[in-house]
Amino acid sequence: MSTTQNLQVNGRSYPWMKKPVVVVCVDGCEQEYINQAIQAGVTPFLKKMAQQGTVLTGDCVVPSFTNPNNLSIVTGVPPSVHGICGNYFLDREANQEVMMNDAKYLRAGTIFAAFSDAGAKVAVITAKDKLRGLLGNKMRGICFSAEKADQATLESNGVENLLELTGMPLPSVYSAELSEFVFAAGVKLLETQRPDIMYLSTTDYIQHKFAPGTPGANAFYAMMDHYLTQLDALGAVIGLTADHGMNAKTDSAGTPNVIYLQDALDTKVGVGKTRVILPITDPYVVHHGALGSYATVYLSEGVALPDVARKIAAIAGVELVLTRAEAAERFELPEDRIGDLVVVSERLTVIGTATTRHDLSELHLPLRSHGGISEQRVPLMFNRKLAEIPSDHRLRNFDVFYLAMRAAA
Repeated sequence: MSTTQNLQVNGRSYPWMKKPVVVVCVDGCEQEYINQAIQAGVTPFLKKMAQQGTVLTGDCVVPSFTNPNNLSIVTGVPPSVHGICGNYFLDREANQEVMMNDAKYLRAGTIFAAFSDAGAKVAVITAKDKLRGLLGNKMRGICFSAEKADQATLESNGVENLLELTGMPLPSVYSAELSEFVFAAGVKLLETQRPDIMYLSTTDYIQHKFAPGTPGANAFYAMMDHYLTQLDALGAVIGLTADHGMNAKTDSAGTPNVIYLQDALDTKVGVGKTRVILPITDPYVVHHGALGSYATVYLSEGVALPDVARKIAAIAGVELVLTRAEAAERFELPEDRIGDLVVVSERLTVIGTATTRHDLSELHLPLRSHGGISEQRVPLMFNRKLAEIPSDHRLRNFDVFYLAMRAAA
């Protein structure tokens, strides 16, 4: 289907595409990964994008975690609008931590749902299955995860026989091949089904393990470059961004710098007086031990908020302590899904709950993680020269579809 109409999605106007648009969210990709890979000579297409396309830098959503940012990218708006502000939040009525991977928690429609309703062919491929239900909410078309590619059916996912299509075995969830499967499937679908819009969302397993410029990191970006070259050759307008950056979270000896915030508050305020929630927590914790640079704190009735805030701010490694209202305004978050206080740690520090609740035995390399303000700057790269960007516009990773679709109009 071809049309000249613009579609309104969450208050933004998106033009109809004359060429296929492929947006890639490279999980955990700070710009330095790309810079180092280009300097090493292993990513000729990314070098070509930098020279002949458009290279920008934008801000991701804080907390700089996967789910809030992927949902911002595919809705074009911040969490205050779409409602997903982490992997977990505390349902105070039920008094239990709830994982926000169910589409019932989504408060805004996606670009995919709007364009597929209007007749566009849409394909969404994500590495981990935790995102699939949110990204594919109310859309028509192809939507599956590499993690469960062997279970994809025409009825449920819009595609089948994915292992045969890609020529790859089902990858481990803790592997670079999980992301490679996303790219391999994307190339095959663009070749065979020519979707108008395609979204490829990877996993940050490699970025958690390897710093920019290391052999492990460069090998990953060389793999990615190989598939981007093919997508470009097939005529796609490519927009590349990240859900968040990544930093080392250790001291000079490689020991993790961890603030065990629940332990500290139990000592300083009293046991049972506070409850620390780590929104980074998800089913895949081997590579980060559920440790990130952002936490929310819920206070029991009668506990003095200013006093607790002062005690947290005095802890070494804490960068910022905000009230619920302050955090909602500064980071564009839904007030009803964050704690009484929001805590952000410094660049080299992560926040945990209690020492007994974090298993770091699988961390065989120095800890690298994300979640804070220090992981907010991310790349925005395009394989086309873009029209002039208004100088007064704060670029965000969730501008990527708008900019790519304008280039394809």
